[in-house]
Amino acid sequence: MLYYLFKYLESLDIPGAGLFNFISFRSAMAIITSLIISTIYGKKIIRKLQQAQIGESIRDLGLEGQMQKKGTPTMGGLVILISIIIPVLLFANLGNIYILLMLFITVWLGFVGFVDDYIKVFRKNKEGLRGKFKVFAQIIAGIVVGLTLHFNDDIVAREKVLDESGKPITRIEKGVEGEKSVIAYVTREVKSTKVNVPFFKNNEFDYAMLVWFMGDKAKQWAWVVVILAVIFIITFVSNGANLTDGLDGLAAGSSAIIGGTLGLLAYVSGNAIMADYLNIMYLPSTGELVVYIAAFIGALVGFLWYNSYPAQVFMGDTGSLAIGGIIAVFAILIRKELLIPILCGVFVAESLSVVLQVSWFKYTRLRFGEGRRILRMSPLHHHFQKLNYPEPKIVTRFWIIGILLAIITIVTLKIR
Repeated sequence: MLYYLFKYLESLDIPGAGLFNFISFRSAMAIITSLIISTIYGKKIIRKLQQAQIGESIRDLGLEGQMQKKGTPTMGGLVILISIIIPVLLFANLGNIYILLMLFITVWLGFVGFVDDYIKVFRKNKEGLRGKFKVFAQIIAGIVVGLTLHFNDDIVAREKVLDESGKPITRIEKGVEGEKSVIAYVTREVKSTKVNVPFFKNNEFDYAMLVWFMGDKAKQWAWVVVILAVIFIITFVSNGANLTDGLDGLAAGSSAIIGGTLGLLAYVSGNAIMADYLNIMYLPSTGELVVYIAAFIGALVGFLWYNSYPAQVFMGDTGSLAIGGIIAVFAILIRKELLIPILCGVFVAESLSVVLQVSWFKYTRLRFGEGRRILRMSPLHHHFQKLNYPEPKIVTRFWIIGILLAIITIVTLKIR
């Protein structure tokens, strides 16, 4: 909203109004605003939750210090969602389709998580919203994002035009007075089903390759594969974030690290010069996503003020489902979803630990008549608790691993 106000003020030649043209300035304002909302006003929301005695019932799993958390209010994800949405509405260009998609996924999955928490807390049903309904909501989110990617004319990639030999076509651009002429590539904006592939020189993968058997129609029907991939990624990452939310500050801190990395990737993907230098896809208008991710980071860091050990509030599914969906869709929009296994390695490890634990238990029960476990307990962070590691130490080490994975992700921009 302020973006449009200052655009109008700029047309009136008001000094300083042009600052809002800069994504860097609006991103800085977004992160400051989200920090203020999550720390100052977040305290008031937490107090309201405490007064309503919204404490999530905790099942005794035999973990040290676990029952001390009984009565701690949940649904703190409301703080995160509010701290994201308000700065984005204030400082982002709301006519940008990427921003609209991110707002949709934030509200939609946040609502689904809220319903789940509401059933657990107010209806006293520990199971919460049935898993099939959560998956259905994630499928709906994937379909909306996938269809928008395919049918919206504002979502394009700019690529170099090649000649018959496969070499980029260039043209000579005359410089302004006093500057030399320069050689530039001839480019065009196209609908694309390609994504960037890390570690490879020819670093683009086309989803159309997965339907190669359709011959000339492969390109035409690649959008179906894209939608299926989007649904899988959203479901996997969203549930991964949900599983990670088991220790104070673990999910929030890990997600903030991931958010910072995604912000950098969005900036270079939306900058023609940087994208060309790094040999990655240039995606017009994606630079605006930096404003959104700045609010996302600020909201998580501010929430950590109250969620760090010992937590005064839990984010609940209201926060964790939305956070995972946000990360997944953001990576998809900037065509960096193949980096998720690296960047979201903590989420992946948590998810796989559950899958392997359950699968091995069922297999050994059928094979030997007695279920056996790989870990002492899943998800993975509970395994280390069973080994008597202090909770803050586990969280800090997971953060360090997250930072390492973030650095590796960034390095993939140059390692080919």
